[in-house]
Amino acid sequence: MARTLTSATRVVDVMHLLRSEDGIEKYYTVNPGSAFADGLDSYLSGLGINVLSWEEATRRSFDLAVSCSVHPTMRRLRAPLMVLPHGAGYNRLVTESTGEAAVPAGLSHRELMWRGKVVPKAIGVSHREQIDRLAQSCPEAVPYAVPVGDWCFQRITASMAHRDRYRSRLGAVDGRRLVVVHSTWSEHSLLGRHPELPLRLVTSLPADEFAVAAVLHPNVWARHTPAGVLERLGAAMDAGLMIIPPQEGWRAAVVAGDWVVGDHGSTSFYSAAADRVTLLAATGLDELDPLSPAAAFGRGAPRLDPEGDLLAQLLDAAGRHDPAALRPVVDGQLGSVDTSGEVTRARMYAFLAGRGVRPPSVTAYDVTGAHDVRGAVEVRRRPLVAGHHTRALGFYAVTTEETHPHWPHAAEVLARTVADAEMAALDWIADAASRYENLNVLVARLDETRCLVRLRGGRQLEARTERAWGARRPPLDPVLLGSAVNIRLTDPERSADLADGLTLRTGEWSVRVAFTPPAPSGR
Repeated sequence: MARTLTSATRVVDVMHLLRSEDGIEKYYTVNPGSAFADGLDSYLSGLGINVLSWEEATRRSFDLAVSCSVHPTMRRLRAPLMVLPHGAGYNRLVTESTGEAAVPAGLSHRELMWRGKVVPKAIGVSHREQIDRLAQSCPEAVPYAVPVGDWCFQRITASMAHRDRYRSRLGAVDGRRLVVVHSTWSEHSLLGRHPELPLRLVTSLPADEFAVAAVLHPNVWARHTPAGVLERLGAAMDAGLMIIPPQEGWRAAVVAGDWVVGDHGSTSFYSAAADRVTLLAATGLDELDPLSPAAAFGRGAPRLDPEGDLLAQLLDAAGRHDPAALRPVVDGQLGSVDTSGEVTRARMYAFLAGRGVRPPSVTAYDVTGAHDVRGAVEVRRRPLVAGHHTRALGFYAVTTEETHPHWPHAAEVLARTVADAEMAALDWIADAASRYENLNVLVARLDETRCLVRLRGGRQLEARTERAWGARRPPLDPVLLGSAVNIRLTDPERSADLADGLTLRTGEWSVRVAFTPPAPSGR
């Protein structure tokens, strides 16, 4: 169930924890009544999922209902209800929802109870600290509270391996750094207090050195309409401001960013938790539970003076940045960071008769190969899947985006597949060679047809695909290249002739690759 776009995007995330092969039928519905429901129906319909009207949903029976918001009308659905936060915990005072001036939304008696009974059968909290506050606001609900951590932030941390790819998409290449502006909704937000700040930022920072993107709370889009938001920020967009859509993309901006200029919204908090240089242009203390970690964040995070020298403040904040400074606040709000998905999934499956769990996606291969009669290197790559792969057929080749704790250290080939990366290819290869002792081959993509290759022992070559006259140059897959080179090096009769190039073959497809050594010093 969803009441707003914010809760809808979060509940869609959570639904991915249910494995499709278990035959679970999933339906979505909108619990009506929110002032921020504009665009919600079209968002859900656009996902190509099963969407039921509220009337139809309340006529059926289900094994489980999941919502990332809570409202007493959800009792009408015939299913055990599991509610989760739609942000970083429960922090905001929303009197029109709770009926109480000092209790945050999601933890109030008015939202959780109906005629003396607790409506949800499971209340997910991101940290046990929230259970202490729940005991004060609605003690009857405490037995239903389940510490599940924050699946959204776990996704952010797991996506750190994609940082270079995201930065490339957002224009943070060739030395440019990325500033991400975050604004929640309400008069106390960054946009509510300083509506001209995005324009000031994008026109105050050197365009060749900085890229600027904006992440706005979905309620901003619902309240002002997409056309109204884009019109409001039109001048800033003309000057280069990138607007992240409300449905998806803000997590990538958190991963990619160097600075966050934000407020008391969850996305600013997540950015600080990801150790980004953080400056608050608004604290929102007037609408936060003073006992919440979000309020502590508002009181303790460095400030930005919107009328001051913005460039100087960013550089000064970067020089003073200490990730440990806000760590106690972050740790008080985000618990079980590494296991939230597993804990949340397990609680959901407990309602669904204990079905299995889904293994994580991977970016790693088990590689075998040989030299054919024509001298080409034949490569066969088989994807590795955690929990399924039990015996290595050959050697492992992984990318830098692989998150398995052991495979990168067991791999013989490591490849960086992003060309526009934060660290130069030569520097990355040197760093990776010192960190992974098992590697025979490291590969860093330079562009679609070229890669930098380092062999065990330190020899470095630049690889490039060859082309027939009048034909386009074929692309070069860094993992495939590294795998072929590793196979060539295992053949004592051919390992010395790598400088003469090689023919790489997979099935019926082949490509010729040339290798160039570094130029002598002084040339």
